[in-house]
Amino acid sequence: MIRRLPKLTNCWLARTDPKDVARVESKTVIVTTRQRDTVPVPLGGAKSQLGNWMSEKDFERAKQERFPGCMAGRKMYVIPYSMGPLGSPISKFGVQLTDSPYVVASMGVMTRMGSKVMESLGDGEFVKCLHSLGRPLPLKAPLVNNWPCNPEMTLIAHVPDRREIVSFGSGYGGNSLLGKKCFALRIASRIAKDEGWLAEHMLILGLTSPAGVKRYVAAAFPSACGKTNLAMMRPSLPGWKVECVGDDIAWMKFDSQGRLRAINPENGFFGVAPGTSMKTNPNAMLTVQSNTIFTNVGETSDGGVFWEGLDETLPPGVSVTSWLGKTWKPGDKEPCAHPNSRFCAPAAQCPSMDKDWESPEGVPIDAIIFGGRRPEGVPLVYESFNWRHGVFVGAAMRSESTAAAEHKGKVIMHDPFAMRPFFGYNFGHYLSHWLSMERRPGLQLPRVFHVNWFRKDPAGGRFLWPGFGENARVLDWIFRRCAGGEESERIARPSAVGYLPREGALDLGGLSEPVDTQALFHLPKAFWEKEAREIRAYLTEQVNVDLPAEIEEEMKGLEERVRGME
Repeated sequence: MIRRLPKLTNCWLARTDPKDVARVESKTVIVTTRQRDTVPVPLGGAKSQLGNWMSEKDFERAKQERFPGCMAGRKMYVIPYSMGPLGSPISKFGVQLTDSPYVVASMGVMTRMGSKVMESLGDGEFVKCLHSLGRPLPLKAPLVNNWPCNPEMTLIAHVPDRREIVSFGSGYGGNSLLGKKCFALRIASRIAKDEGWLAEHMLILGLTSPAGVKRYVAAAFPSACGKTNLAMMRPSLPGWKVECVGDDIAWMKFDSQGRLRAINPENGFFGVAPGTSMKTNPNAMLTVQSNTIFTNVGETSDGGVFWEGLDETLPPGVSVTSWLGKTWKPGDKEPCAHPNSRFCAPAAQCPSMDKDWESPEGVPIDAIIFGGRRPEGVPLVYESFNWRHGVFVGAAMRSESTAAAEHKGKVIMHDPFAMRPFFGYNFGHYLSHWLSMERRPGLQLPRVFHVNWFRKDPAGGRFLWPGFGENARVLDWIFRRCAGGEESERIARPSAVGYLPREGALDLGGLSEPVDTQALFHLPKAFWEKEAREIRAYLTEQVNVDLPAEIEEEMKGLEERVRGME
């Protein structure tokens, strides 16, 4: 079901089949000649958590079982598109075939699309993308919500050697908008390895100090862990300014001067709606007031939208219909919006977009930040000792699972580089690729940090850090560390996990409530002993013989430092 929302300007609501609401990792595969090109062979016959391999023979059989006649009776659309600004040396082209009007409209928001792309593409190379909903006409069974999909036969396959993506059976964004995760991460990460650059699941933001100095930061967080909120943040610290380059994906390449330059290959935002409000992300709320496609949110009787965490009181006489099409009221057991409901909005509408967000050469990256949702043990912020240690910090990332995939419940999952569902090739080789940057002459490597906005008081369960606009206080410390020099050295102290802010180094002036910095930065020895054991077990089992020797050395270094903790 797709219909216009009269309360908003050129905005639309889509309701999907309840079986087609998220990325389906279990049906997402990489097709290569050798399994080890896709994933490391886990120790002891364990199942790989770093991707799913499909043989070329099985892929051809699966394609023949699904695609012949799959678009019968439907209109096929041809979508030429560019990932990244036209004319950028970092951008890449794709052409997608689809039988979904929803995909066409969404790709028109999320990518540069159309005749200008065709002119720029000419006879050049492009990634071939084939997508079908898998429900030819006439229908053999009725649709749910008038949403065509075929969840029993869903398959999202990537053939990196041929630069191809083949998707069947799902109309949901991550499975059907093939320029997003499929191209921009899985295929692009393989292209990046071959060509010597990085395709990462990272936001990009510009940070300007009260003195007018500007730095750019790229940051990796798992889905639904605050990427969009951070990218569009309104800083609480006076005089500071945050501007958005991108909220989800960064393509980064070193320029001739050795600076790491990043572009946002996307043209829009595909953000999680629940939890988004004028309090948590006012810039996102202003962005979605027009030209936006909402999926699986609640609908108000006056033609607007509603979701959990919107923090708006319903006007008298206005009722809500849930994403399931049922009458809903505050306090009901079922949510009015699916936890993974989305808004798809043009990036140019965001009030805080950086003036250089479409710069062809990209923006210079001074810092890379890793982060996740860790309720205990992990400090608010720390900096890696060096580039190699920073790669280890990315490899060791863990976070509570999110609604963007089909996992259920609050489970702490390993999510290296926030890329676990998106690696386009063997994770051990991916680590080697990152490590190789240190050996390339003349490069100015960014500093690497880790943040955790989500630590809780073990006694009461409340968050220890206010988050949102107050995260600017952490960015301020990162900014000052990137400056180098004596001042930078004075504001940090070494610890078992990396450099922590010295007492008093964070600017906490003007906070509405006091913050317990002792609790925020406490490193419990028992927690980190367990953390180190679990990281080692994961890397040993999952990466096995493909684990680079440098990462093994960093693992030993962490274990040794933890043993020395008091």
